[in-house]
Amino acid sequence: MAALTETHHESYAWKSQNNRLGMWLFFISESFLFGGLLVSRFFLWGGTRPDLPQLVPLIITVVLLLSSFYMNRAEVAIAHDDRRTFLRSLLITALLGTIFFLGVLFVEWGFSFNEQGKLVLGNHIHPTDGVYGAVLYGMTGMHALHVLSGVILILILWNLGRKGHFSAKEHFGVEATAIYWHYVDLVWVVFYPALYLIGTPVAHGH
Repeated sequence: MAALTETHHESYAWKSQNNRLGMWLFFISESFLFGGLLVSRFFLWGGTRPDLPQLVPLIITVVLLLSSFYMNRAEVAIAHDDRRTFLRSLLITALLGTIFFLGVLFVEWGFSFNEQGKLVLGNHIHPTDGVYGAVLYGMTGMHALHVLSGVILILILWNLGRKGHFSAKEHFGVEATAIYWHYVDLVWVVFYPALYLIGTPVAHGH
């Protein structure tokens, strides 16, 4: 029995090592995607930026950074077999990520419902408003999509965790999701100043 357990752990460690390599290759490929968007911002906007409200982007940035704290807390908790803190921290992370996502859609993008009940887009800048709209919605949209993907992954972890999956010795899925979440947060730390702080504000309406 002990020999089988030892073989299982060795097999798990080998699979984790290979999965970890694949994960980092994925992140490298993602860096080209986000890097290309960032280069497009500076190429198309130059030393300018659209004159957008500053409060909401700052708030959702703080929310996203706070979510990283709870994601790290969840990873540390499962590494010490503290399942209660693990599950609670995952839910808080998912909630904060959802707040960020909705903040982008309904506040930054200006999604709202008209009198006919249809979803309409009405922010300071429309996606078709030249290079400003194209870059703003391209960068925030791609990032928001990754945040949504991360929230879904976190909820899957939570569902598995409440069923008894993961332990101090076997929690690669948690590790991978945590790194993904921190990576998405790091991208926003770079995107946020590029979109809202760097450059001379230029008034730009519909």
